Amino acid sequence: MSNCLTFKKSNCKNCYKCIRHCPVKSIRFSGNQAHIIGDECILCGHCVVVCPQNAKQIVDETEKVRVLLQGEEPVVVSLAPSFIADYTGVGIESMRSALKKLGFYDVEETALGATMVKREYDRILTEEDRDIVISSCCHSINLLIQKYFPSCLPYLADVLSPMQAHCKDIKRRIPNAKTVFIGPCVAKKDEADHYGDIVDASLTFEELSNWLKAENITLEQKLDQTEKSLARFFPTTGGILKTMTKEAADYTYLAIDGVENCIAALKEIESGRIHRCFIEMSACVGSCVGGPVMEKHQYNPVSDYAAVARYTGKRDFDVSQPETVELKKMFEFIDRHSAVPSDYEINQILRQMGKFKPSQELNCGSCGYNTCREKAIAIYQGKAEISMCLPYLKDKAESFSDTIVKNSPTGFIVVNDLLEVQQINAAAMEIMNLRLASDVVGEQVIRILDPMPFLKVQQNHKAYTERLYLAEYRRYVEMTIVPDKETNMLICIMADVTEEETARQRKEEISSQTVEVADKVVDKQMRIVQEIASLLGETAAETKIALSKLKESIKDE
Repeated sequence: MSNCLTFKKSNCKNCYKCIRHCPVKSIRFSGNQAHIIGDECILCGHCVVVCPQNAKQIVDETEKVRVLLQGEEPVVVSLAPSFIADYTGVGIESMRSALKKLGFYDVEETALGATMVKREYDRILTEEDRDIVISSCCHSINLLIQKYFPSCLPYLADVLSPMQAHCKDIKRRIPNAKTVFIGPCVAKKDEADHYGDIVDASLTFEELSNWLKAENITLEQKLDQTEKSLARFFPTTGGILKTMTKEAADYTYLAIDGVENCIAALKEIESGRIHRCFIEMSACVGSCVGGPVMEKHQYNPVSDYAAVARYTGKRDFDVSQPETVELKKMFEFIDRHSAVPSDYEINQILRQMGKFKPSQELNCGSCGYNTCREKAIAIYQGKAEISMCLPYLKDKAESFSDTIVKNSPTGFIVVNDLLEVQQINAAAMEIMNLRLASDVVGEQVIRILDPMPFLKVQQNHKAYTERLYLAEYRRYVEMTIVPDKETNMLICIMADVTEEETARQRKEEISSQTVEVADKVVDKQMRIVQEIASLLGETAAETKIALSKLKESIKDE
């Protein structure tokens, strides 16, 4: 299969939305990036439509078509009949005029080929004894059957698609012509690439619009009408049936759109419960007018159908019907090369995901897979990672954080905006002499703590820190209250500093006593010094007097 879809790695954000909407889960996640599995993809384009990051890109073939136009061969456009729903108020003549300005030789409606195909369907039902016939117009449905329902391959109409039938007819009528299909489909790029040189290139409506805009070409708002245009109904649900004669009266005719509905129908066919039935199958809801590259990127079922219906005539196009052999198309089985794990291997992977019993298999679909077992198979096949399980990650994160909080020596109390206790850990319970958390959870915080600091934080939206004495619990704590703006919760963190505070007070007491003793010792020492000084003073005075008298007596002699 050609690589029609690619991913912009930088834009993939692990939302898994593409997997959730992929009907065949053909997307692999590795290194936090999505990758399309070519062997499994049916190119329905759902991932392109739903991706919120626009990470999926359809390969642009505009440059390839420009090269074709530079050649000498005439390049003819086969324009999908859904164009009338995409380009409001613009008919085929206006489209022809605009595209010729781009250099195309001519523009024809793919509905011409659709007329040939629906006539071949009628012939098969009336002339061949087939039990079930499934339309082969939608390449995504063809791929779905080829890859996932090979037992239904015999029921797939061995007929060219309208695109192929028309382009083959163009080349028959216009020698050396090159053909370019333009429509709302991703899968047509693969169909054009896979089946030889019937279709030389395929563009989407979006690629065409960008090209016209770049060349400053404006589409004229003009609708032309023709009575012979019944096959313009083809791009709507049931549109094929509307164009068929349905002369084979013993058949049941029905139309099914949407890949999920088609899968359900194919399962019914596999079960053997369906017989004598012609089934028109379309991968897109609403058929081609709901295609992934309708530029509006949204399905407008009423207005789109109405636009097609107003533009459609009541009789067939005038076309020359090719021989049956010229419309033949063979469909081969496409092996997906997917390994299938045993029940034991699935259960081992489920255990790694934290699913030890069936009741733990939530099947929530957050990873993109419908069931946990389907996810386990994808992990075995290398398409998914265990970390893609949201409940697993949530439980793991909660378990990790709970383990930290529960075993922390620091007390934690979480209070909501009504100041009701939401959570309390063992350390906080020990500080406040609580036996069970259930005694306070759901109760007002005033039951256990002064609410004023909580009210301050709630009003100011600023963290609060204070060391205080909880007299009721005879504890000193270092309390910090932090607001959480996202949840409006208040988180109270309490460190028990009773021993530290007691030790500090004891130290202060000892210091105080030491100072007091030192003061007493100093006072006593000062008194002794004073007494000694006094005695020394008297003795010195007497000695001075005696020596003075002795000196005087010596002088007198």
